[in-house]
Amino acid sequence: METKKIVVVDGCTLNPGDLSWEPLQALGDCTIHDRSRPEEVLPRAENAEIVLTNKVVLSHDIIDSLPKLQYIGVLATGYNIVDIDAARNRNIPVTNIPTYGTLSVAQMVFAHLLNLTQRASDHSRAVVDQRWANAKDFCFWDYPLIELDGLTMGIVGLGQIGQATARLANAFGMRVIASSQSEITGSDTITPVSLDTLFQESDVVSLHCPLTAETEKMVNGERLEQMKSTAFLINTSRGPLIDELALAEALTAGKIAGAGLDVLATEPPPADHPLVGVENCIITPHIAWATRSARSRLLATAVENLAAFLSGEPRNVVW
Repeated sequence: METKKIVVVDGCTLNPGDLSWEPLQALGDCTIHDRSRPEEVLPRAENAEIVLTNKVVLSHDIIDSLPKLQYIGVLATGYNIVDIDAARNRNIPVTNIPTYGTLSVAQMVFAHLLNLTQRASDHSRAVVDQRWANAKDFCFWDYPLIELDGLTMGIVGLGQIGQATARLANAFGMRVIASSQSEITGSDTITPVSLDTLFQESDVVSLHCPLTAETEKMVNGERLEQMKSTAFLINTSRGPLIDELALAEALTAGKIAGAGLDVLATEPPPADHPLVGVENCIITPHIAWATRSARSRLLATAVENLAAFLSGEPRNVVW
């Protein structure tokens, strides 16, 4: 079999050094770049039959300028970084990794929610600042401490991650309601509701839907007005699902109690991002997917995808 030239244009995020590239390297002549600036992509990939990317954009112009290109592997679930039409026009399969991070992302939902309801990080900082040592009582707290049992979790989008989040919510004793594009059947623990009802009744709204023309900025000023003033918004899906300026205004005005975000519309955010530094807005730098366990599954699936393509039976093709 002819040895294919494989180029990974941005391998550092997936593997900063704690995983092995050897299974991928065994499949061909493999070159791995930690990062690639836009102007570096073309010269680095010009002789490649196979290109793997995590976040580096493969535009129409780039794809059309790579005459040897036969396969694009996205090292993530979302594949909007690739011009699918350009790949399809040249019959270049584009594959993704569909379910590697399900449990890790659901875990991050509750990392944010528990931080918002228990304020563990804030109270830990207060201890370091000697405020407990100087307290008049044996304990103190700066924020209301909120029990999850009996509260309502509203899940927007009931795919694999949404379902995993629902199971965790059930384990905390929460009532789970959901709105999904696909029919919700076969569950005694999830109540299907309209999107309006979900935003009105939920104590916690967790977003798990894909980014489409219909879902972009679905959480806007009107939706935020529907929420309880005591409710929390969690987003571990895609940043543009939220109108960020509207959310900043809602948090500042106390229209909702708080937000936990692992994603933003622009990543990394600019210094003047409207949500950075806003009271009761906790932001993590798009790391819900990045546990070692999840990244290990991702890399293993990427290798399996490529091996399947090389054997003539491509899998996880997104077009």
